[in-house]
Amino acid sequence: MSSSDIFISETIGTAVLILLGGGVCAAVTFKRSKAHEAGWVAISLGWGFAVLTGAYIAAKSGAHLNPAVTVGLAIQGGIEWSQVPVYFAGELLGAMIGAVCVWLAYYGQFQAHLTDPEVINPPRGDEGLVDQAEAPKAGPVLGVFSTGPEIRNAWQNLVTEIIATTVLILAILTQGLSDDGKGVGPIGALLTALVVVGIGLSLGGPTGYAINPVRDLGPRIVHALLPLPNKGGSDWGYAWIPVAGPLIGGAIAGGIYNVAFA
Repeated sequence: MSSSDIFISETIGTAVLILLGGGVCAAVTFKRSKAHEAGWVAISLGWGFAVLTGAYIAAKSGAHLNPAVTVGLAIQGGIEWSQVPVYFAGELLGAMIGAVCVWLAYYGQFQAHLTDPEVINPPRGDEGLVDQAEAPKAGPVLGVFSTGPEIRNAWQNLVTEIIATTVLILAILTQGLSDDGKGVGPIGALLTALVVVGIGLSLGGPTGYAINPVRDLGPRIVHALLPLPNKGGSDWGYAWIPVAGPLIGGAIAGGIYNVAFA
């Protein structure tokens, strides 16, 4: 498989992953969306289906769609280290393209939400302080593009991402071990998608479960660049955690595989 084949396949597959994953976040976030406030279960299922769709589309390149998967496979020996930069480049470009497509698909909702007087000027009490009980959710809607913690504690947030990603990559690497290491074929994408749903439901609460560096970094870059009114900052102070955590988790999973299953 040539480098161009890998790059094109990963770009398209990751773009679809982020389009559908970011799309469900937008659908749940915006008031003028038919799925408004559908909840965390809808988001977890949406991301699972996003992984399933992107994986089948990018099957030619192995459907990494995630630098943590690429790192885990390189450590495990499934791919050559020389291919890693090509995978990374396709994954990051695809994530940015997918984020732009989310913006285009929900353009009207973005404009309406970010120019809503209730969002720009939340209710204030007698002393001029924002009434948090009545202040509407959202604001910059950075959550449509990237993740953020419910409790901002760098070490806890990092450990959460490491643990969640280790589970994901280990589940991917061990597929088919009961079948003489031949893998499980096309059904592997479905199994991975179900693992992603499970991680979202079980471990997604603290940080929003990036478990994929480009899933967070690519859309965050797009958020910073897009001409969105009143969008606020892109929270670059947190941005290293959903990049470093998944990469560390992928490396740990690759090491566990080599020690326990190789």
